[in-house]
Amino acid sequence: MDNVAFLIFRRMRAPLIVLIIIYSVSVMGLVLIPGQDAEGKLWHMDFFHAFYFFSYTATTIGFGEIPYAFTDAQRAWVTIAIYLTVVGWFYSIGTLIALLQDKTFQHSLAELRFARRIRRMREPFYLVCGYGETGSALVQAITDGNRHAVVIDQRQERVDLLQLENLREYVPALHGDARRPHHLLEAGLKHPLCAAVVALTEVNETNLKVAIAAKLMHPEVKVVCRADSHEVEANMASFGTDYIYDPFDIFGAYLGMAIATPCLTLMRDWLSGLQGEPLRDPPMPPAEGLWILCGYGRFGKAITANLGARGMDLVVVEAAPELTGRPEGIPLVPGWGTEAHTLEQAGVRRAVGLVVGTHNDANNLSIVMTARTLNPDLFIVVRENHKDNEELFRAVGADILMHPSTIIADRIRILLVTPLLTEFEQLARLQDHAWSCQLVSRILALVDHQVPDVWEVIFDDENAHAICVLTGQGAEVTLGALLRDPRARERSLPIIPLLLVQGEGRELLPPEDRQVGPGDHLLLCGRPLGRSRLGWTLQNVHSLNYVLTGGSSPEGTLWHWLAGRINPTAGHRL
Repeated sequence: MDNVAFLIFRRMRAPLIVLIIIYSVSVMGLVLIPGQDAEGKLWHMDFFHAFYFFSYTATTIGFGEIPYAFTDAQRAWVTIAIYLTVVGWFYSIGTLIALLQDKTFQHSLAELRFARRIRRMREPFYLVCGYGETGSALVQAITDGNRHAVVIDQRQERVDLLQLENLREYVPALHGDARRPHHLLEAGLKHPLCAAVVALTEVNETNLKVAIAAKLMHPEVKVVCRADSHEVEANMASFGTDYIYDPFDIFGAYLGMAIATPCLTLMRDWLSGLQGEPLRDPPMPPAEGLWILCGYGRFGKAITANLGARGMDLVVVEAAPELTGRPEGIPLVPGWGTEAHTLEQAGVRRAVGLVVGTHNDANNLSIVMTARTLNPDLFIVVRENHKDNEELFRAVGADILMHPSTIIADRIRILLVTPLLTEFEQLARLQDHAWSCQLVSRILALVDHQVPDVWEVIFDDENAHAICVLTGQGAEVTLGALLRDPRARERSLPIIPLLLVQGEGRELLPPEDRQVGPGDHLLLCGRPLGRSRLGWTLQNVHSLNYVLTGGSSPEGTLWHWLAGRINPTAGHRL
């Protein structure tokens, strides 16, 4: 409001002064020039009536001469005053139109409307800073889950693009600089319903400043940041940033896990996928043999750290080792890898795997095509830097396609939408390979070649009203009973309970006889049909009573009375 008011007063100051002077002179002249009354006596109009006359004359010229007909001198003066006021009004209106077309004024007005809309929000929302490839993917995922997001981006074209997106929920967006605390406050940083602040800009320093501002101005809010540098990551962690994601470290760990425990990797891919997508085939990268890594930048270092830790045989191809550094204990071949002789020198004909991770998409594609010519059996992992090239990368036929923005968006989506899944993955890594393979088999049999629906339930009065009511009456609710079909309790719902949280306790794949109650958190996966029927059981006391006891108690006073008339023993509620 301050910027808008300041701009209005600054631009309209001169026209307003001109109008005041014109009206003052006009009124003064009409007061000083004598007139004649009906009897021919001299009289002087007072200031009030002179101002009144010019006020209605400015909009309704020719309304009349009051209280007596004017003299010639008065009419001459009024004629001059009318033309002066017309000029003054033209000047003022022209300045006002120019102000309305001014980009700065329009931006300030849009900012004012944005801030008002955020202040009126009545549902939890996520503040997303940066609407690039990662931000747009995350906002899409958030709104697909019927959640709300607010966006800040420094580029106007991205804000305009957001307005054209076909999103399920309306997303307020501000063209502003997330480094400025004022813009963060306008976007709802201190709003009590701000559930998390997510910094996803392409500049590490901007993400760092957003994290600092969030922790200083709203310490209770969850802060999630992207960091492409270990130094910035350490800086963010030093003041308590809740979650920091480095896409290269994440993918390095992912590739290492895919080699060591393919079932665990496959289970993670399935559970974190988007509902309705076909189940992916396991990547199955070779665990033995020579791997060639092209590019030793941030991505290459993350890959060598993970594969090297597993004792893999590696060769690095790097064009500028004087800039990136030389890997310790790993052979280095100078070059881009786009030339056949460089790959030959690295041993491509006997290699089992190739990781292509330079920052240039054209070079990455060229390396893959050259390597495939020399060794068609290579397992290829390739980095895609820009989403616009996705069709080309899919056409080249790599076994694993790595896109930094997609990795970050997926991780943050899971964290915000189903935070228990992140905890489940961490606990699942502690299990043996057979445990993961068995769970993969159960999921495959359950969902019929489609990504399962993954969700979590909090057993409180809002999400599980029936459980709160019946356990309050002394009923015992077991997990097995809860997962029965409320239409035919002899059938089980197509659901697998993944993780049960009871107080400080965590239990993977809880058994059916586990008793649950208010305050528990449960992570599940299954078919959408199972989710909807479980939701029915959780909220409907009658349905829960049926799956627990097999009885169907009447509801309402009339049905209780009828049941009592027909069968005196019926109508008893648990």
